[in-house]
Amino acid sequence: MEKIRRHIIFYGYVQGVGFRWRASNAAQRFGITGWVRNLDDGSVEMEAEGTESDINDMIEVLKAHIWGSIDDMISEHIPLRGDHVFEIV
Repeated sequence: MEKIRRHIIFYGYVQGVGFRWRASNAAQRFGITGWVRNLDDGSVEMEAEGTESDINDMIEVLKAHIWGSIDDMISEHIPLRGDHVFEIV
């Protein structure tokens, strides 16, 4: 399957609830590379590289997070980078 890379910003109750840890755990589970970080406005920014299906599955795991909530999400396709790991930055 063809790999893609998406830049995603998550809005809602996504900081201070283990969101980045859960993203990292889900990325490992689905073989996704990239990174995730908190932004000053309370949102979380992520770049995820993998198959579209795996990235969508990872997002579903994040939406099911019991301590936080995603109220909105902005996502766009960006060029591949060929990362080898998924990092919390």
